[in-house]
Amino acid sequence: MEPCFLTAAEAAAQIRDGKLTSETLIRSCIARIEARDPQVKAWLHLDKAKAIAAAREVDKHPVKGPLHGLPFGVKDMIDTADMPTTYNSPVFQGHRPSRDAACVGVARLSGAVILGKTDTVEFAAGGRRAATRNPKNLAHTPGGSSSGSGAAVGDRQVPLAFGTQTGGSHIRPASFNGIYGLKPTWGSVSREGAKQYSNMLDTIGWYGRSVADLSLVASAFRLHDVGALTTPDLTTLKVAACRTPYWGKIEPAGEKAFDLACDRLRQAGVTVTELTLPEPFGGLFDAQHTIMMGEGRASFLDAALEFGDRLHQDFRDRAENKLGITPAQLIAAYDLAAECRRAFEALYADFDVVLTPAAPGEAPEGSYNTGDHVFNAMWTLLHVPCLGIPCTTGPIGLPVGVQIVAPRFDDARLLAMGEVLAPVIDLETPQYRPEA
Repeated sequence: MEPCFLTAAEAAAQIRDGKLTSETLIRSCIARIEARDPQVKAWLHLDKAKAIAAAREVDKHPVKGPLHGLPFGVKDMIDTADMPTTYNSPVFQGHRPSRDAACVGVARLSGAVILGKTDTVEFAAGGRRAATRNPKNLAHTPGGSSSGSGAAVGDRQVPLAFGTQTGGSHIRPASFNGIYGLKPTWGSVSREGAKQYSNMLDTIGWYGRSVADLSLVASAFRLHDVGALTTPDLTTLKVAACRTPYWGKIEPAGEKAFDLACDRLRQAGVTVTELTLPEPFGGLFDAQHTIMMGEGRASFLDAALEFGDRLHQDFRDRAENKLGITPAQLIAAYDLAAECRRAFEALYADFDVVLTPAAPGEAPEGSYNTGDHVFNAMWTLLHVPCLGIPCTTGPIGLPVGVQIVAPRFDDARLLAMGEVLAPVIDLETPQYRPEA
């Protein structure tokens, strides 16, 4: 097997055992990129020579961290000191930050080799879309705004990559590209050095191709209790299947994935119950939008003042508060979110984890429509950790996933549950097939 097809956890084990070098892995990823990325267009910046040199340097030292020697992609709205950070914006071409974002620094200091910058929706917010295409079908979107990161991991061009989520920009691309994604608890990973859209919502996460990959990165970020919990017995788990108040937006492929996941869990001996959320939760989608757009006013005001007509109309509209969002509306949205956070966590007395859709269905056709975040927005606003798991394919053969959700700062237990639930839910990914 070419090293680029190894999961991050598999590659890390081989590097630890002296069976693989970082340079060999990086060269394999670069060869894959050269073969595939002219069509997929996942990367905005790639310095092959620098990546190989960094890998050689890593190979000179004993394993010093959980990400030792592993290639990592960085969404191009997250700062890197040695590469441009353009935000996929015409007004920031050639922008060179002087310092790595905090998350990039943690990855490097945990042994990762930063391979390059992946394409994104402009400022991870609006404006122009990424050039990236879905590697499973180039006529379709990989999702947004973490377009390049999702596609690069899905296409085996890199084993790990950072994404971000303000509405549904991390978990939705995981579903569309048939990969695993962790959106950690809000505030558990520093956002310093990442372009801000909404202070209340922005969350940095990461993609991999197994739950073990996600746990590897979580250990580098010192998420509370990661690696310290015992993997639960499958038959002791109680899973609450939640269609959410927005079930009317589900598509046949999304409904199939949700029902399949529930059926597979029941057949494996898991207790699956139905969860209907209380009535106030029906207002969370609108509340998330109000907060996102209201806080976006402050986030893009400086750029609107500096660049004027050169800045995309999307961001000038936010800065000018074209939606007319009032302080009273923002306060009401904040208060609803606080009320629902407490109410949601009180429900966990009756179950261990929530299972819910990750996206309405398959990735839409075209690049401009990056998909609907209706099955993500409420979870982002609730600040809870979300773990995206591949499940099946839809009628045109594109991936459709689900997600599991836990209370705030229960990321470690979510990952431990994911280790036993994913092999039951995901019968498409090779390492989880019974015959593999």
